[in-house]
Amino acid sequence: MKKHFILLLILLAACSSDNNNPTGLMVEFIRQPEQIEVLDSKPEFSWIVPIDTKHQTAYQIQVSSTRSKLEKDEADIWNSGVLRSNRSVEVECGSVLKPNTAYYWRVKIWNDKYRPTPYSDIQNFTTGKLENYATTKNSFMSNLIEPKVFDKISDSHFFIDFGKDAFGTLLFSNLKSSTSDTLIIHLGEKADGNSVDRDPGGSIRYQKVKLPIEPGKTEYLLKLPANKRNTSGAAVLLPDSMGVIIPFRYCEIENSNAKLSSADIRQKVFTYYFNDNESYFESSDTILNQVWDLCKYSIKATSFTGLYVDGDRERIPYEADAYINQLGHYYTDREYSMARRTNEYFIDHPTWPTEWILHTVPMFYNDFMFTGNLESVKYFYENLKSKTLIDLAREDDLISSQRVTDEIMTKLGFANPKARIKDIVDWPPGQKDTGWKLARPEGERDGYEFTPINTVVNAFHYQNLKIMSDLAEYLGKTEDAKFYKERAEKVKNSINEKLFNKEKGIYTDGETSEHSSLHANMFPLAFGIVPDKYKKSVVKFIKSRGMACSVYGAQYLLEALYKAGEAEYAFNLLTATNDRSWWNMIKSGSTITMEAWDKKYKPNTDWNHAWGAAPANIIPGMMWGIKPVKPGFSKTEIKPQLDGLKYSKIVVPTIRGKIAAEYKNEGNSKMYTITIPGNMECNFIPIDKNKTIYFNGEKLKSFTGIIKLFPGISELIIE
Repeated sequence: MKKHFILLLILLAACSSDNNNPTGLMVEFIRQPEQIEVLDSKPEFSWIVPIDTKHQTAYQIQVSSTRSKLEKDEADIWNSGVLRSNRSVEVECGSVLKPNTAYYWRVKIWNDKYRPTPYSDIQNFTTGKLENYATTKNSFMSNLIEPKVFDKISDSHFFIDFGKDAFGTLLFSNLKSSTSDTLIIHLGEKADGNSVDRDPGGSIRYQKVKLPIEPGKTEYLLKLPANKRNTSGAAVLLPDSMGVIIPFRYCEIENSNAKLSSADIRQKVFTYYFNDNESYFESSDTILNQVWDLCKYSIKATSFTGLYVDGDRERIPYEADAYINQLGHYYTDREYSMARRTNEYFIDHPTWPTEWILHTVPMFYNDFMFTGNLESVKYFYENLKSKTLIDLAREDDLISSQRVTDEIMTKLGFANPKARIKDIVDWPPGQKDTGWKLARPEGERDGYEFTPINTVVNAFHYQNLKIMSDLAEYLGKTEDAKFYKERAEKVKNSINEKLFNKEKGIYTDGETSEHSSLHANMFPLAFGIVPDKYKKSVVKFIKSRGMACSVYGAQYLLEALYKAGEAEYAFNLLTATNDRSWWNMIKSGSTITMEAWDKKYKPNTDWNHAWGAAPANIIPGMMWGIKPVKPGFSKTEIKPQLDGLKYSKIVVPTIRGKIAAEYKNEGNSKMYTITIPGNMECNFIPIDKNKTIYFNGEKLKSFTGIIKLFPGISELIIE
């Protein structure tokens, strides 16, 4: 009942607003800009259009130097006047602002009947040191988590479970001792009965710390020793104010002569700005619900550096990790600054795997589609051309990492031109590459055979060219758009001519290879390369391989399956209970997604790696099929493939407001209730063919395959 009540509150928040005025104001993607320094001299403003307004027809923005002036209708900095426009996201300020200055703004809009709403509440923000181009970062959050379990082993020995693994430290309050003493504290991610596991293995964290206490002092913030590997070199450094933090769930305290209760100790947790109430998912499958909770929490818990990093072992951003992180973040919170800052970090900090670099262009594209803001793409457009790896192409337009030169490495952003990129396909590799004693000698590559012309690399290259054509079109670069579109088609043809075994109807691992792996087939299927006549054979092969990929590869395997209409099989993978599943992570005791399916598949695996959180975007984006089809969610598509479920409820945050939906499968009837926020177009695409459809109580006389939904609540019955 509690979950149903929470959903009701969320739906009410999504469907109503006080006085029918604009809400959800943001400056530079930031919801509470008074907590940060805006770095853009002409920042962008966004707001949520009330559902009752339907579609905005005009707006007026006022910016003032003081709140009192704005309350008196004095916009001494900028008054846009009444502008006939439906634009409600990423509207650029019409005046150049001064650095280190406080400002106040508000907006009112005109509805679909050309009637004005009241002004929004006033939002204030402060500029910092203004740059020619810079992405404003959001604030960090700290929360105090109380113990879920507090066991007194003896008068001086305690065991504490905070419920979830989190990055932070310990805070003691009201710790009274009559003598000087030293507490022995054990922190860890893994428990061993009523004790913190001192030898958890792999990269699972454990830390022993001594805390001196003295009479008269009652409050202590535990100071942790720094790990040289993740606090130096290429690691992302934390603010000095945060201090040293580690991931832990459990705490064991020994040698305590002080009186200690559960009220006296808290887990002090740090994350990037995150609102848990922006997203929601519930279904009839209890395993899927737990998988969603695990993955959503993983996105939040691993945001502690302000950039998407690989976890605690290195704290280094990697493009493939960031791609999964980015999408998961978009679908779980109305937050975009962290993704953009990470994208831009990779321009000058690329990593060595060939396919990782080929994630850069898709991430910039995602940023544009989810925000509607083209600034970042425009500023780094020339860099993105190189990130497609088009410079590595031979005569037939297929690329090979073996063609890289010092000049190309410099163009890609590497500080050392003598460095070299290397094809990776998936991680971890087989035993022959690492010397690890893996449970699967072929690693997570499904026995992939490497050749100079690699199928996975070229599938990514095709995807990059296709996306670059779209981005060039949006930038008004028509010649570039035409070039990339034609080049993409040539690459697609070359892949299908030279890397496809027509006899077997499946792709080989590369030129000269006779081996076919899961990866060589799932990536072409995910990226739309497979000709229609061969989709059946490719899908059949993919389904024969199971989850023969890593937690990273699972992202593309599930994308491929849902795009091919294989929802039932995809659902079975999402809810599997074998040792290559998200359920296995939960069963193992981790509350953040793991780096690998199980420790036996990667000996140094960690318990805090968000690249394992693919379901955070797959469930809303593929299973529910909610995605932007025009920049900034001005137009949305909902194409649900909910095979395996009797019911489901979901709330998806967008820059324009929340999309809320409910599904019930009762015998021969499928019922959908969908709430679309104001100022958004939406196409609902049921996959059920030759069915009778009732839309808002009326039977559809003709059905073209698409049902147009409008702001507000729509009901559909398919039977």
